[in-house]
Amino acid sequence: MKEIHIIELLEQAPLARLSESELNTIRAHTSVCQSCAKAYEAAQLSTFLVKERAAETFEPSPFFQTRVMATWRERQNVASPLKMWKAAKALVSAMAATVAALAVLTFVVPDAGTEFEPRAANGYSAEEVIMGQEISSAEQMSYEQVLTTLYAAEDNEAR
Repeated sequence: MKEIHIIELLEQAPLARLSESELNTIRAHTSVCQSCAKAYEAAQLSTFLVKERAAETFEPSPFFQTRVMATWRERQNVASPLKMWKAAKALVSAMAATVAALAVLTFVVPDAGTEFEPRAANGYSAEEVIMGQEISSAEQMSYEQVLTTLYAAEDNEAR
């Protein structure tokens, strides 16, 4: 037994999982072999440290939860362009339908109904004047007549 070292036995499993016969073998061998006794003491010490560390309770800092939740909210609020378009799908659809309805109302409906033609005080409509209906030269006023008419009206108002 002096030639068989227990280091391999200690490395195979933790001390808590070793059977009673294996522990008796280890104790018997460590009384004779100094290097195995040191390995056994190291295994006992590491087992004790692991148990103590596992039993220790860890209290996070008071602001740990606040920081974690703030980081989580930041990641939630980072909106990708795809998310934004998914959210705006209904709005964009409604706007497109509105534009289509307005286009139909603008181009189709006026042709079907009666036309309203506003007329100026002299009896001409805007379309008749713009569309090139010629006024005879006798009816046209010269610049001098227009200016005289304008300034005469201002002179009358001043008096």
